[in-house]
Amino acid sequence: MSLARAAVGLLVVLLALALQVSLFPHLAWQGVVPNLVLLVVVAAALSGGAQFALLLGFAGGVLLDLAPPADHVAGRWALSLVLVAWIASRVRQETRPSTLAVLGCVAASSFIGTSVFALSGLVLGEPLGSVPEILGVIAVAVLWDLLLTPFVLPWAMKVFDRLTPAGRERARA
Repeated sequence: MSLARAAVGLLVVLLALALQVSLFPHLAWQGVVPNLVLLVVVAAALSGGAQFALLLGFAGGVLLDLAPPADHVAGRWALSLVLVAWIASRVRQETRPSTLAVLGCVAASSFIGTSVFALSGLVLGEPLGSVPEILGVIAVAVLWDLLLTPFVLPWAMKVFDRLTPAGRERARA
Protein backbone atom coordinates (compact mmCIF):
# COMPACT_ATOMS: atom_id res chain seq x y z
CA MET A 1 0.00 0.00 0.00
CA SER A 2 1.42 3.34 -1.02
CA LEU A 3 1.61 6.38 1.19
CA ALA A 4 -0.55 8.34 -1.28
CA ARG A 5 -3.24 5.68 -1.14
CA ALA A 6 -3.24 5.72 2.66
CA ALA A 7 -3.35 9.52 2.74
CA VAL A 8 -6.26 9.70 0.30
CA GLY A 9 -8.09 6.99 2.23
CA LEU A 10 -7.63 8.89 5.47
CA LEU A 11 -8.85 12.11 3.83
CA VAL A 12 -11.99 10.37 2.56
CA VAL A 13 -12.64 8.96 6.05
CA LEU A 14 -12.13 12.41 7.60
CA LEU A 15 -14.58 13.95 5.09
CA ALA A 16 -17.14 11.25 5.84
CA LEU A 17 -16.65 11.70 9.58
CA ALA A 18 -17.03 15.48 9.33
CA LEU A 19 -20.30 15.10 7.42
CA GLN A 20 -21.51 12.41 9.79
CA VAL A 21 -20.98 14.43 12.98
CA SER A 22 -21.85 17.89 11.64
CA LEU A 23 -24.53 17.65 8.94
CA PHE A 24 -26.38 14.39 9.52
CA PRO A 25 -27.38 14.93 13.18
CA HIS A 26 -29.77 17.57 11.80
CA LEU A 27 -31.34 14.90 9.56
CA ALA A 28 -31.44 12.14 12.18
CA TRP A 29 -34.35 9.74 11.95
CA GLN A 30 -35.38 8.42 15.37
CA GLY A 31 -32.02 9.62 16.66
CA VAL A 32 -30.08 7.50 14.16
CA VAL A 33 -27.76 9.00 11.55
CA PRO A 34 -26.23 7.22 8.55
CA ASN A 35 -22.77 5.79 9.10
CA LEU A 36 -20.78 7.37 6.29
CA VAL A 37 -17.49 6.07 7.70
CA LEU A 38 -18.85 2.53 7.48
CA LEU A 39 -19.82 3.15 3.84
CA VAL A 40 -16.29 4.40 3.07
CA VAL A 41 -14.79 1.30 4.70
CA VAL A 42 -17.09 -0.94 2.62
CA ALA A 43 -16.04 0.97 -0.53
CA ALA A 44 -12.38 0.47 0.38
CA ALA A 45 -12.95 -3.23 0.94
CA LEU A 46 -14.74 -3.67 -2.39
CA SER A 47 -12.18 -1.74 -4.42
CA GLY A 48 -8.92 -1.61 -2.48
CA GLY A 49 -8.59 -4.98 -0.87
CA ALA A 50 -8.54 -6.36 2.65
CA GLN A 51 -5.33 -4.79 4.00
CA PHE A 52 -6.33 -1.28 2.90
CA ALA A 53 -9.88 -1.71 4.22
CA LEU A 54 -8.73 -3.11 7.58
CA LEU A 55 -6.39 -0.19 8.17
CA LEU A 56 -9.04 2.29 7.06
CA GLY A 57 -11.65 0.55 9.22
CA PHE A 58 -9.43 0.75 12.28
CA ALA A 59 -8.52 4.41 11.66
CA GLY A 60 -12.11 5.37 10.90
CA GLY A 61 -13.38 3.47 13.93
CA VAL A 62 -10.92 5.14 16.29
CA LEU A 63 -11.81 8.56 14.87
CA LEU A 64 -15.52 7.76 15.22
CA ASP A 65 -14.93 6.60 18.79
CA LEU A 66 -13.20 9.86 19.68
CA ALA A 67 -15.36 12.31 17.72
CA PRO A 68 -17.91 14.28 19.69
CA PRO A 69 -20.49 13.45 20.98
CA ALA A 70 -18.74 10.16 21.84
CA ASP A 71 -20.54 8.88 24.91
CA HIS A 72 -19.31 5.31 24.85
CA VAL A 73 -16.19 3.30 25.64
CA ALA A 74 -13.53 4.01 23.01
CA GLY A 75 -12.73 1.13 20.71
CA ARG A 76 -16.25 -0.14 20.06
CA TRP A 77 -16.52 1.46 16.61
CA ALA A 78 -12.92 0.48 15.82
CA LEU A 79 -13.77 -3.17 16.52
CA SER A 80 -17.00 -2.92 14.52
CA LEU A 81 -15.43 -1.30 11.48
CA VAL A 82 -12.48 -3.71 11.41
CA LEU A 83 -14.99 -6.57 11.33
CA VAL A 84 -16.97 -4.78 8.61
CA ALA A 85 -13.79 -4.32 6.57
CA TRP A 86 -12.90 -7.98 6.88
CA ILE A 87 -16.40 -9.19 5.95
CA ALA A 88 -16.78 -6.75 3.05
CA SER A 89 -13.36 -7.68 1.69
CA ARG A 90 -14.54 -11.31 1.49
CA VAL A 91 -17.15 -10.15 -1.07
CA ARG A 92 -14.51 -8.57 -3.30
CA GLN A 93 -13.71 -10.63 -6.35
CA GLU A 94 -11.52 -10.16 -9.37
CA THR A 95 -14.43 -8.67 -11.27
CA ARG A 96 -16.44 -5.63 -10.22
CA PRO A 97 -19.33 -6.67 -7.93
CA SER A 98 -22.84 -6.21 -9.26
CA THR A 99 -25.17 -3.54 -7.89
CA LEU A 100 -27.19 -6.17 -6.07
CA ALA A 101 -24.01 -7.62 -4.52
CA VAL A 102 -22.90 -4.15 -3.38
CA LEU A 103 -26.30 -3.42 -1.80
CA GLY A 104 -26.29 -6.80 -0.09
CA CYS A 105 -22.76 -6.19 1.17
CA VAL A 106 -23.72 -2.74 2.53
CA ALA A 107 -26.83 -4.13 4.25
CA ALA A 108 -24.89 -7.00 5.82
CA SER A 109 -22.01 -4.73 6.80
CA SER A 110 -24.32 -2.14 8.33
CA PHE A 111 -26.24 -4.81 10.25
CA ILE A 112 -23.08 -6.49 11.52
CA GLY A 113 -21.26 -3.25 12.33
CA THR A 114 -24.17 -1.73 14.23
CA SER A 115 -24.93 -5.03 15.98
CA VAL A 116 -21.32 -5.51 17.10
CA PHE A 117 -21.29 -1.92 18.38
CA ALA A 118 -24.53 -2.53 20.32
CA LEU A 119 -23.46 -5.93 21.64
CA SER A 120 -20.13 -4.59 22.83
CA GLY A 121 -22.06 -1.91 24.71
CA LEU A 122 -24.23 -4.55 26.35
CA VAL A 123 -21.15 -6.57 27.34
CA LEU A 124 -19.50 -3.47 28.80
CA GLY A 125 -22.65 -2.60 30.76
CA GLU A 126 -23.52 0.62 28.97
CA PRO A 127 -27.19 1.67 29.16
CA LEU A 128 -28.57 1.02 25.67
CA GLY A 129 -32.24 0.29 26.21
CA SER A 130 -34.24 -2.84 25.59
CA VAL A 131 -33.53 -5.41 22.89
CA PRO A 132 -36.53 -4.29 20.75
CA GLU A 133 -35.23 -0.70 20.93
CA ILE A 134 -31.76 -1.84 19.88
CA LEU A 135 -33.21 -3.86 16.99
CA GLY A 136 -35.19 -0.78 15.91
CA VAL A 137 -32.01 1.32 15.90
CA ILE A 138 -30.18 -1.34 13.89
CA ALA A 139 -33.03 -1.48 11.34
CA VAL A 140 -33.02 2.31 10.92
CA ALA A 141 -29.22 2.31 10.60
CA VAL A 142 -29.33 -0.34 7.86
CA LEU A 143 -32.04 1.61 6.03
CA TRP A 144 -30.07 4.88 6.29
CA ASP A 145 -26.91 3.23 4.98
CA LEU A 146 -28.77 1.61 2.09
CA LEU A 147 -30.39 4.94 1.17
CA LEU A 148 -27.01 6.70 1.01
CA THR A 149 -25.18 3.88 -0.77
CA PRO A 150 -25.89 5.20 -4.31
CA PHE A 151 -24.45 8.59 -3.33
CA VAL A 152 -21.35 7.45 -1.43
CA LEU A 153 -20.14 4.08 -2.68
CA PRO A 154 -19.73 4.75 -6.42
CA TRP A 155 -17.76 7.93 -5.73
CA ALA A 156 -15.60 6.38 -3.00
CA MET A 157 -14.99 3.18 -4.98
CA LYS A 158 -13.93 5.24 -7.99
CA VAL A 159 -11.46 7.24 -5.86
CA PHE A 160 -10.01 4.10 -4.25
CA ASP A 161 -9.98 2.20 -7.54
CA ARG A 162 -7.84 4.89 -9.18
CA LEU A 163 -5.24 4.47 -6.44
CA THR A 164 -4.52 0.85 -7.38
CA PRO A 165 -2.35 -0.09 -10.37
CA ALA A 166 -5.12 -2.31 -11.77
CA GLY A 167 -7.65 0.50 -11.36
CA ARG A 168 -5.43 2.96 -13.22
CA GLU A 169 -5.13 0.44 -16.06
CA ARG A 170 -8.93 0.05 -16.19
CA ALA A 171 -9.35 3.85 -16.21
CA ARG A 172 -6.98 4.17 -19.20
CA ALA A 173 -8.77 1.45 -21.18
